Amino acid sequence: MKPGDRVRLVSVPDGLRDDEQLSTKSLFEACLGRTFVVQAIQPMEGSRFLVELHVGHVVGTQDFVHSIWVEPDHLARVG
Repeated sequence: MKPGDRVRLVSVPDGLRDDEQLSTKSLFEACLGRTFVVQAIQPMEGSRFLVELHVGHVVGTQDFVHSIWVEPDHLARVG
């Protein structure tokens, strides 16, 4: 997976929640099944990494206004 690839969010990570400041779980659930372009890759320990997706259009704003970082296990390549 690399920036520019098209991916679909196919599952929501466990342990997400909404609170007074952020609606993280709700945002991920709204993104479920939708297609996005990989914006960036963030290396983690070992060979693991996180994928950044711009998701603003899901909540009615410009894409770059909202982003999520997700492990690739929750994504499927499209195309």
